[in-house]
Amino acid sequence: MRVLGIEGTAWMASAAVYDAATDAEPTEFHDRYEPDSGGIHPREAAEHMGSAIPSVVSQALTHARDTADGDPPVDAVAFSRGPGLGPCLRIVATAARALAGRLSVPLVGVNHMVAHLEIGRHRSGFDAPVCLNASGANAHLLGFQGDRYRVLGETLDTGVGNAIDKFTRHLDWSHPGGPKVERRAADGDYHELPYVVKGMDFSFAGITSAAKQAVDDGVPVADVCAGLQETVFGMLTEVSERALSLTGADELVLGGGVGQNERLRAMLGSMCAQRDADFFAPAPRYLRDNASMIAVLGARMAAAGDTVPVADSAVDPDFRPNQVPVTWREPTETVTRVGDPGETAVQGAEATVEVGETVRKRRVPRAYRHSALDERLRGDRTVSEARLLSAARRQGVPTPLVRDVDLETATLELSRVGDRDLADAVAAADDPTRLVAAVGGHLARLHAAGIVHGDPTTRNVRVADDGVTDPGPGETPETFLIDFGLGYYADHVEDLAVDLHVFEQSLSGTVRESAPLVDAVEEQYATVADRTTTTRETAGEQSVLERLRDVEGRGRYQ
Repeated sequence: MRVLGIEGTAWMASAAVYDAATDAEPTEFHDRYEPDSGGIHPREAAEHMGSAIPSVVSQALTHARDTADGDPPVDAVAFSRGPGLGPCLRIVATAARALAGRLSVPLVGVNHMVAHLEIGRHRSGFDAPVCLNASGANAHLLGFQGDRYRVLGETLDTGVGNAIDKFTRHLDWSHPGGPKVERRAADGDYHELPYVVKGMDFSFAGITSAAKQAVDDGVPVADVCAGLQETVFGMLTEVSERALSLTGADELVLGGGVGQNERLRAMLGSMCAQRDADFFAPAPRYLRDNASMIAVLGARMAAAGDTVPVADSAVDPDFRPNQVPVTWREPTETVTRVGDPGETAVQGAEATVEVGETVRKRRVPRAYRHSALDERLRGDRTVSEARLLSAARRQGVPTPLVRDVDLETATLELSRVGDRDLADAVAAADDPTRLVAAVGGHLARLHAAGIVHGDPTTRNVRVADDGVTDPGPGETPETFLIDFGLGYYADHVEDLAVDLHVFEQSLSGTVRESAPLVDAVEEQYATVADRTTTTRETAGEQSVLERLRDVEGRGRYQ
């Protein structure tokens, strides 16, 4: 299978030829758009794409003919269908349609972000990795489950590269800003900035604003750059570890242009080494926008018969990776590995847990984080968890009892609750609906008291073994919320909606038929919430479920 791939989502116009039979490095031709200042201008990018695409496609086609054994010189034409800038995508799609028609070969529409993941999986030889995609307009974690890649976590506002560029534009630095921040950070001292992780989701907007303000207040630019890198990349590494913990995976691949940053790669490598996982970062040519990854994935899709008629080949600027049926891989039942209910030592996302008559949870120093940041997070989260566990119990939410707190070692001694994680209980239950519905009720009680759990995933709920089988009529499964380390007090509807979103996203990311479970969570959440009068309802603001729909529907690729 030989494929000519065409890429043009934003700034890189490129075309590549890949031969799956030899699996040699694709031959690529490219022409990069370089804005004079600031970030990418959509009109200028489209103008560049309009002039550059014919040239790079012509060069790739000439190469294909020169190296072909027959005619046509390729078996399919693949193109980046989205996400990206609409005008750029349309130019690329038009060129791909014309070329496929001219050669009388099939057309393949490739999701740009899935291509980043698949080139990492292809080059690493990994079987089922979690992927961190970190690029200009995107930042998300993907894991394979069922017949597609699921979003395990993502930015709640802007892409990581765009967040950094917003800071550098404030300094009147030219685009792209990431390499310039990396160079200046090497000469700076860490400066503290907001650190915002919500389960496996994260937010960059407040960090960017704080970094701008710090410069305006006279903090040395190099110090702010160092703080910006340590904070943003520390967040990305932490959520990557959380995704590994949630899914039970032991392989991580990196994708996206921001992945060229040496500090980010070092952090991810250190984190994986600390938890005995494998890490792979492709060569820089595969991290930045490139047609090679489009051609490689296009070849796999074409071999699976996953082609698209010209009439149905419209581009999608907001093409999400979890919208792509994965036809080139065997489906899986679940991404979660069922654990042993009798485990006595567990490596979590940020702590080691020793289980005996009681549970000792120690937040182990994370080698990848700056020492000052690591010390602050470990201390703050230990205190927060101890306080919020007690506060949650007062609201009728089942949680462990806090037996002892050792701030010096960031260790909690807790009562032992449940027999297994909700993730394992769902996999073992004939009908897990009532198990997850109970969690919806717990979250509603927390939220009514202005408490945000912060990380309510299927790994942070414990279930008694008698709750794994179907409870009798009127019986409530015995479920406990644990790990309040990311929790905090808030009564803003946005915070509560994101909390609920984190739990539902963990279900969608690990359970193949998750829709009925999500419905059950929301039904129980609404039932319990309706019994509680809150200041939000009194003020006539949006309900949590209404805001949840807003959170789910926001564009992540703007």
